[in-house]
Amino acid sequence: MAALLVLFAGLFGAAGVAGAALAAHGGEVRLVATAAAIALVHAPALLGLAALQPFLGRWADLAGLAMIAGTLLFSGDLAARVLAGDRLFANAAPIGGGMLIAAWLGIALSGAAWGLRTARTKRETGK
Repeated sequence: MAALLVLFAGLFGAAGVAGAALAAHGGEVRLVATAAAIALVHAPALLGLAALQPFLGRWADLAGLAMIAGTLLFSGDLAARVLAGDRLFANAAPIGGGMLIAAWLGIALSGAAWGLRTARTKRETGK
């Protein structure tokens, strides 16, 4: 799973930089800039999830998959509007945005579960 997260982190990082360059040089600046920003924000988040995967567990795996799918839908829909002149499909961007919100909540659950496990282990071992 970590390899998949790192793969998409790299792809989203590259797409984000390319989108930012496109936005800087014209076109539908608002849509391209938003798509680039979403990709660039979630690229390092995926790297963080990959690095913390041994500690975070299943919620983080699900959050990472939701983050990948959400970014593809959200940024992909905005990019398709600019590059192809049409949406991916109706409500692709809002669905992707909802998936991204769910992914971040999944990360929060992962952190809470990790904290509870750590506290329980400290209580049981006395350390």
